[in-house]
Parts: sequence; C-alpha cells; structure tokens
Amino acid sequence: MLKNNRFPYFILIVSVIILGILSRKIDGFPTFFGDTLYAVMVYFGMRLFFIKNSFIKTMELALAFCFCIEFLQLYRAEWIMVIRRTTLGHYALGQGFLWSDLVFYILGILIAYGIDSRFFKRNQGY
Repeated sequence: MLKNNRFPYFILIVSVIILGILSRKIDGFPTFFGDTLYAVMVYFGMRLFFIKNSFIKTMELALAFCFCIEFLQLYRAEWIMVIRRTTLGHYALGQGFLWSDLVFYILGILIAYGIDSRFFKRNQGY
C-alpha cells in the first residue's frame, strides 16, 4: 500500500457505516454489535485524519474519543438532548450511558487495530 494513502480508510469507514445501519434495521443483531462497529468506524476515522500516527497512538485516540462520547451521555442539558433526538445526533452521541458500551468500544478498537496492523503495514509504532 502506498504510504499516506487515505482512500482505503475512507472505504472502510463507509463500509462500517453501512454495516452499522443494516445492523439496526435487521432483526436478530444484538445491540452491542452497533457499539462495536461504532468504535471500528472511529478508529478508521482517526487513521483517515491522523494517518502518520502509529497504530498504538491511533488506538489511544479512538478509545479516548469513544469514552468521551459515552461519558458525555451522562450530561443531560436540554440543548444536547434536542441534538440526540435527531437521527444523526442519536447515532453520533447515543442516548444513555452504559458501562458495557465501554467494553464493546475496546473490542471494536482492537478489531480495527487487528485489521489495520495486518493489512496496512507501515508506521508500526507498536
């Protein structure tokens, strides 16, 4: 793969978003599947914007972002609740804090890290 090529990450992000939306529309998918995919998408988004970062640094940024979004769900001001009632706001910010979501974010980031380190071998600051 060419160094600093962002296009594969863009394709991965779009694919994960499609999978995430489908997982909400098709019966039988557990809800944690979406949380895991959300973290995968965040990881690849971090790679897209911070492509020169090591895989480990990307994991740290993605995990911090996901955890911040989850803890932000404890904040219940009316202005942010209005945003959360929209479709995009619901998908991006979630609705309610769950400790289990933190575990699924870790799982999703580990999955994305595995894919990234396996198929995109560069900047490997393990």
